[in-house]
Amino acid sequence: MKHKILSLVALVVLLGMLVAGCAPAQKASTEINVLCTPQEEWCQGMKQEFEAKTGITVNYVRMSSGESLARIRAEKDNPQFDIWWGGPIDSFVAAKGEGLLQPYNSPNFKNLLDQKKYKDADNQWVGIYVGTLGFATNKDWLAAHPGTKAPTSWDDLLKPEFKGQLMVAHPSTSGTSYTALATVLQIRGQDAGWAYLKQYAGQMLQFTKSGAAPAKFAGQGEAAVAIVFSHDIVHEIDDNGLPLELTFPAEGTGYEIGGMGILKGAKHLDAAQKWFDWAISAEAQALGPKYHAYQAPTVSGVQLSHPELLQVNLIDYDFQWAGEHKKEYVDKFTNEIFAAENLK
Repeated sequence: MKHKILSLVALVVLLGMLVAGCAPAQKASTEINVLCTPQEEWCQGMKQEFEAKTGITVNYVRMSSGESLARIRAEKDNPQFDIWWGGPIDSFVAAKGEGLLQPYNSPNFKNLLDQKKYKDADNQWVGIYVGTLGFATNKDWLAAHPGTKAPTSWDDLLKPEFKGQLMVAHPSTSGTSYTALATVLQIRGQDAGWAYLKQYAGQMLQFTKSGAAPAKFAGQGEAAVAIVFSHDIVHEIDDNGLPLELTFPAEGTGYEIGGMGILKGAKHLDAAQKWFDWAISAEAQALGPKYHAYQAPTVSGVQLSHPELLQVNLIDYDFQWAGEHKKEYVDKFTNEIFAAENLK
């Protein structure tokens, strides 16, 4: 009888805790699996900084945004990552549409400079940096071709002197390249845009897998001009000393908002939420230049490392439209213009 009374008392205490919202706490995660899209050095830097701040072990894999989205799709029934950090939000819009992300109402949303532009209305993704598309032209190649100037318009890329001298990533693997594709379609419209893209593809020396790689290859003299995000061009000039001239298309250029989202079914949800909160803090976004990443921040309280990269003619880039049509347009480019084979 005594044991029954004790059991009843324990049950009453437990029920009281539940009613009062004092249920036994879940054990905190000691690790997090991050799918990281920006450059390797920045991924490694974020890993080290987060581990030092929280004591949580960070396991990460670095993939381009196209590869990342393909892997998340393949693993949707058994996700191997908790959070996806970096890469143009076109991919995050597509992932949300396919039910691959889950919402999180972060207390740090208040830090965002633009609540509408830098955050999904349903809290499934958030912007963590901004970058503009530009052209990187090898100065040595220009010197060897007197009278030839670095391109300052999308039309310039079609000039005869640049035939077989351009390099860009393939949109099936690279968010950078898809941003360029979507920019052209938004500037020119469907018919004229696709006609341009066929000519543009015909000017290429080679397509790459990584969006940032063409800047390095152009700087090393393997191509004359690369179409990449301007912060990647600045990195090759400032940190690697490559002879590149940075220009922008005068009629307008597209830009990326780098995104972040927690994956549906994340196994370390509490750790993912901690990373999410931290990544939209001024403390975390100020780290970019330390790891040679020069994207602009999306939160207040961070000084721009290269403000000139935003002082260009930006188009009114439609991220929602670009994300909703991503699979359709990548498939069209791959099937009708250039198959994704033998990427550099």
